[in-house]
Amino acid sequence: MVRIRLKKFGTKKRPFYRVVVQDSRKPRDGTTIEEIGTYCPIEVEEKQFAVNAERVKYWIGVGAQPSDTVKKLLNKAAKAAK
Repeated sequence: MVRIRLKKFGTKKRPFYRVVVQDSRKPRDGTTIEEIGTYCPIEVEEKQFAVNAERVKYWIGVGAQPSDTVKKLLNKAAKAAK
């Protein structure tokens, strides 16, 4: 199954994540199908989460399932956009 999930980058106490489309059987930092956004939890609230909404809609439309964390971030971004 294809999932939309976070891929960890950064250093100790300075995390940085990329929002990626990846096979669920691959390791967290393994090869990805596509990178569709970023998440930096230590930034200010407005700059924490950036994602290509069109690509997210496409991947969900073809059956990709977002992880729990990505689902929360997408919901939070959608509320902030309203």
